[in-house]
Amino acid sequence: MKIELLVKGILLGFSVAAPVGPIGLLCIRRTLSFGPRYGLLTGLGAATADTIYSLVAGLGLVGVSASLIAHQEFLQLIGGIFLFYLGWKTATAQPVRAGAENAEASFAGAYFSSLALTVTNPLTILSFAAAFAGLGLVSSAETSLSDGLFLVGGVFVGSAAWWLMLSFGTGKLRRRINDRHLQLINRLSGGLIIAFALLAFWQTIIN
Repeated sequence: MKIELLVKGILLGFSVAAPVGPIGLLCIRRTLSFGPRYGLLTGLGAATADTIYSLVAGLGLVGVSASLIAHQEFLQLIGGIFLFYLGWKTATAQPVRAGAENAEASFAGAYFSSLALTVTNPLTILSFAAAFAGLGLVSSAETSLSDGLFLVGGVFVGSAAWWLMLSFGTGKLRRRINDRHLQLINRLSGGLIIAFALLAFWQTIIN
């Protein structure tokens, strides 16, 4: 039973992480600029946020879920502002040559920036709540704490596996890309991240 929950959690974590959004773009761009370890830590920040929200949804913490949903407009606004800042910073960044990551990059910054971005996205908790309900994984009287932790642990493993694949897969291309390519990637990914920020602002306004 616990192994089954672990496997379901892994599949769920992988499927939630896999669609390419602003964090995926950041992971790719940071991997190309600073190396796969920096990209992986960007992804692990998102995986940690996924785990936190899956814990809330999977263990049936109704009060916490309700509070997060009630403040989703504020969270979305904060996330949009942060996204806009990161998008602008990415679009205007100068190419960084391979090997310069220790001088230019902060591993803690990579982790905590993506953690903050994912935590301020209210759609994350809604996604996990809907997925858990659809799969019949919502906490009940028959669901023990250890069952819930196996499920949540699986979510982290699945999400982290996706970011590991994306960062090190992208890292294979790094040596083939020159400064001109990197500058174009910076501008394109920065522009797309800003577009995600504007979408967040628009959704806040219409809600």
